[in-house]
Amino acid sequence: MINISLNSENISFQRPIREHKGKKVSQLIDDYIVLDIETTGLDPYFDEIIEICALKISGDNIIDQYSTLIKPENPIDDFITELTGITNDMVENAPDIKCVLPTFLSFVGDSIIIGHNIHFDINFIYDKCVDHLKMYFGNGFLDTMRISRHLFPEISSHRLINLAFEFNLVSKPTHRALSDCKCTHELYRYLKKYITDNNIDSSSILNPKKNRITSKDIISQKSSFDENHPLYGKICVITGKLDKMSRTEAMQIIADFGGINFDRVTKDTDYLILGNNAYCHTIKDGKSTKQKKAEKYILEGVDLSIISENVFYDMLDLD
Repeated sequence: MINISLNSENISFQRPIREHKGKKVSQLIDDYIVLDIETTGLDPYFDEIIEICALKISGDNIIDQYSTLIKPENPIDDFITELTGITNDMVENAPDIKCVLPTFLSFVGDSIIIGHNIHFDINFIYDKCVDHLKMYFGNGFLDTMRISRHLFPEISSHRLINLAFEFNLVSKPTHRALSDCKCTHELYRYLKKYITDNNIDSSSILNPKKNRITSKDIISQKSSFDENHPLYGKICVITGKLDKMSRTEAMQIIADFGGINFDRVTKDTDYLILGNNAYCHTIKDGKSTKQKKAEKYILEGVDLSIISENVFYDMLDLD
């Protein structure tokens, strides 16, 4: 536990370390458990689980499910009832958390867990397992929210309900565990298909910090450059996913033409290169933070150009 003392009031606060918590898995999978819980609040220390659902998936298809309401020790307040539709009458004869956890854990086994903002669900279950069973919940996991954020940074909100409408998913979340599980399952299948269809290296999405290449990592081995080439000496920033090559490959090409790669847009930026998907998405006003900043600088009179991936390739072919 971590102890924090507030000297002014001599208050001691303890936060669980969760050192035995499972790890994020590094590959896309076909067999897993989709998990969602409903709670009386956001803090596992003070709040309680009032509903839990787990869908067992094999080959991306639902083959079994575990779902139950849970009777909390304290009454459900009006806000949570309004949000979830779960009333005190509904949980009056439901099992308590001590009875639910063993059957839930038996159903889940050692399967990988998938959920939307899954750390929230896992933290609750981990702490309740420690409190009531004196054991750890250590299953590995994947988070559809984080995958979505890395794939579609231009989307303003990655809440499950927003993504359900953004991607025209059949299932819609309702703040009930079963419906949210079904929507998360459909979302994961959508994201996985998108990654496959667009030949995206899944490791760059599932382990972005480990695999991310920054502009500082790109160095040209060439000793001489064509100083008349339009990229020579120009500061270039790339945003969005490129269709025809990885961002690392594009940055290497820029460096080999004597250009300068940079990770963020400044007033010194010469070219902001938008991946074709990002460029097309701007028609719907789904602009990235980098593009919005570039547009702001352009309106202020900065000599900066926003170009599509195709225009970037045209520049490479210039004689």
